[in-house]
Amino acid sequence: MKIETRIAVFKGKKIRKTIHNNEWWFVVEDVVLALIDSSDPKQYIQRMKLRDKELAKGWVQIVHTLEVPTEGGIQKMNCANTEGIFRIIQSIPSPKAESV
Repeated sequence: MKIETRIAVFKGKKIRKTIHNNEWWFVVEDVVLALIDSSDPKQYIQRMKLRDKELAKGWVQIVHTLEVPTEGGIQKMNCANTEGIFRIIQSIPSPKAESV
C-alpha cells in the first residue's frame, strides 16, 4: 500500500499530513505543537480533553489512528481531517489559534 504524505509548515513548525479516504488528515500532535508553547503535546492534549468535555466525548469520532511515514519508519499516529483539526484548534487557548 502506498502512503502519500506531505509536510506542511505553519510558523516554522512541520505538520505531517497524509491522504486517507481521499482527503488530507493531519497529525494532531504536530498541529497542537505548532500552536502551544509547551514541548509536550501529548500531555497538553490530555489536559485539553479534560477542560473541553464535548471534545473528549467526540474524540474517537474526530481522531483516527493512521499510518504515517516518519524519519524512523511508518508509525501509527493520531490524525484528524480538516474539520476535526478545526474543532481541536478551537479548544486551544492560544493567540496562535485565533482567527485573523
